[in-house]
Amino acid sequence: MTSNPAAAPLTVAVPPRRRKLPGWASGMIWVALAVAVLTTASYLTGVPQLTSSGTTQTAVVLALPILLAGLGGLWSERAGVVNIGLEGMMIFGTWGAAYGGYYWGPWAGLACAAAFGALGGLVHAIATVTFGVNHIVSGVAMNLLGAGIAKYLSTLIFEPLSHNPRSSPTVPKFDTYSASGLSDWLQQLEQQQRVGISDVAGLLRGIVTGVSPMTMVTIALVPITFLVLWRTRFGLRLRSCGENPVAAESLGVNVYLHKYVAVIASGALAGMAGAALVLNPGQSGYLEGQTNGRGYIGLAAMIFGNWRPGGLLGGAALFGYSDGLQLSSGGKTVLALIYGAVLLLAVLVIVQLVRRKWLAASVGFVAAGGLYAVYWSVDSLPTEFTPYLPHFVTLIVLTVASQRLRPPAADGFIYRRGQGD
Repeated sequence: MTSNPAAAPLTVAVPPRRRKLPGWASGMIWVALAVAVLTTASYLTGVPQLTSSGTTQTAVVLALPILLAGLGGLWSERAGVVNIGLEGMMIFGTWGAAYGGYYWGPWAGLACAAAFGALGGLVHAIATVTFGVNHIVSGVAMNLLGAGIAKYLSTLIFEPLSHNPRSSPTVPKFDTYSASGLSDWLQQLEQQQRVGISDVAGLLRGIVTGVSPMTMVTIALVPITFLVLWRTRFGLRLRSCGENPVAAESLGVNVYLHKYVAVIASGALAGMAGAALVLNPGQSGYLEGQTNGRGYIGLAAMIFGNWRPGGLLGGAALFGYSDGLQLSSGGKTVLALIYGAVLLLAVLVIVQLVRRKWLAASVGFVAAGGLYAVYWSVDSLPTEFTPYLPHFVTLIVLTVASQRLRPPAADGFIYRRGQGD
């Protein structure tokens, strides 16, 4: 008896799926690539300030408000509420930090900043969640409200003390701490000017020297945010409100409550971002206009990080580094950074060629050629240009990252209880 070939089951060979690298591993690869690019650019251009401990230390301080504002945006938008009012909540935080810090010390200033920011978040939540106001309109109103109220309170309370309606009196700051033995050893390595070794030593020394409690708290909030939002039942429910609030409600989730908690937490984090501008060493106190658009840059860092804490940390480091570089070193060093960007683009072009993505490789090649032309044609960037370097970096990064972004599905969706009925 012969078997019927037609009756045999048809099997198709399925190629094995490629295992995706975990987030922490890909993050470490990007960090190693960034250090390699900076080291190479520093050596080829003869500009050691690219990897100096002073530049890194300044970059860490300047990255803190961006990181905290980005975390605030992350909490809000993961619950489905767009929060472009981070700038206004930061302004609330700067005033609250100066008021609490002046009367009761830096820790009280940090608490007051979080409370004032949370109050701004509450106003934004009432407008968007309860009354269904367009999220963008409410955010713009919050920015205007923050600037106006802070100016009024400064004139009312700070002017009699500082004799200036635009600033507070000098506010006590957090102390700073250093790993003295490690810092001294790294300083010796940095001063030896060995290729690669001294560059890494300078970067590490900037991270472990002059660290304030504000820095420690901010860095700790990154894994805390990840654990709360991605490893707890509360976080799963909160994120479900940003993906599909109607389905979340059908499963018994109190969508309004979770949105309120998220937006108030967002405001508190933005207020702490304002405190980072007041309570860290090197700052005198509250100053009108001192946020300088950092709330928007924090929002950009969150988008660059694809609404994930790890990616947000990388984005904040990038923007803080570019800001610190132009403040501590000037136009010649920024020009050396452009050379480093050319090297990075060259690496990315090679990767795209290996993957046979011809369009992406062509765009990267043209961009690298344009940046190299700028580097070759001038000796130093004009001083009028360098203060806007973080904003240019923001535009470039968002343009490059826009192809791989995946925001929460219901981000900005005006939700009403019982819509699924």
